[in-house]
Amino acid sequence: MKRWTTGQVSKQRNVSVRTLRYYDQINLLTPSFKDDNGRRYYSEEDMFKLEKIIILKSLSLPLENIRDLLDRLSYKQILISHHNYLQDELSKLQTSISNTKSLINMIDLEESLSWERVSQLIQISQNSSKKWIDYFEVDEKVILQETIPNLGNNDSTTHQYISLLRRIEWCIKHNIKPESEAGHQIACELIEISNDTFQGDTTLMDKFWEVRKLPSEETGLYPISKEVLEYVERCIANVTC
Repeated sequence: MKRWTTGQVSKQRNVSVRTLRYYDQINLLTPSFKDDNGRRYYSEEDMFKLEKIIILKSLSLPLENIRDLLDRLSYKQILISHHNYLQDELSKLQTSISNTKSLINMIDLEESLSWERVSQLIQISQNSSKKWIDYFEVDEKVILQETIPNLGNNDSTTHQYISLLRRIEWCIKHNIKPESEAGHQIACELIEISNDTFQGDTTLMDKFWEVRKLPSEETGLYPISKEVLEYVERCIANVTC
């Protein structure tokens, strides 16, 4: 039967000898065997018990609670709990990554980014009771969730839309009309990228556009000014690219 000394256990599981001795002192994990010279050894069962302790500690449980759970939960049950915890942490991390990407893309969209603006966008994202996707049918959701640009992404389509928005805002600022050559070029590019995004489904495209014009507080979408939306509509009206 395989047995491990305190030093071997410490090296294998990266747990300090001092910690192992403390677990022994408080009767949380006591080596099961002792030889004739008084040297103590951990059994395979002890090693599994230590593994339980390590996992439960990673869940931020105090040692007193861990003691109560050790004999009540199997190793598999603890692993499942750890798996669920890691999934939750992964979800939080992915959300944090998405929010950071959103801020990066917002800086590309806006010449100056004030804290008030950031706070407003965060509140819209967190507090909107009905997200834009809720306005669509199940089959439409499948398409849109995979294709609609998201500031939390870093794909080329999202950057194309960001570039178009910046150009539209520049045209408005410099009083360049939607009917101009610049407006015509914007319309052609927007139609092309929209056809790719909506897979040529003009009905779905029109439906999304109507949702896009709703207040951001209701949809959770990145707020675009009414002026920009009207500019887009005028650009696209009767354009043949």
